[in-house]
Amino acid sequence: MTKSDTRRAVLRIEAADADAEELDRLARRLRAELGELDVDLRAVPGEAPDGAKAADPVTVGSLMVAFSAAGGVFPGLVETLKDWLGRQAGKHRIKVTVDGDTVELERATSAERQQLIEAFVRRHG
Repeated sequence: MTKSDTRRAVLRIEAADADAEELDRLARRLRAELGELDVDLRAVPGEAPDGAKAADPVTVGSLMVAFSAAGGVFPGLVETLKDWLGRQAGKHRIKVTVDGDTVELERATSAERQQLIEAFVRRHG
């Protein structure tokens, strides 16, 4: 990827009643799955959830994803996030931010999720 065609998205996992350790575990599992895509991944500073005792602020549920603006990488990224959320047992959501525009992906009806994702991908894909 060249700098001129690279886009960046920040992914932030949120989980009801999760402590910093659980968020870290979720982020690592998501990172492993996203590693199969043609994207560059790195942890970004995050905040520990309210009431957390201590946490490494770099590994608390946030990832930076760099991807090529060409080639349909972004729709594949969003589809992977959607599939990952569907396999999680808990009430988790992922906030995806691109160029200051944020969408929250969570469990919703298939039709609701699809409409939201299609609109977001059209803006950034």
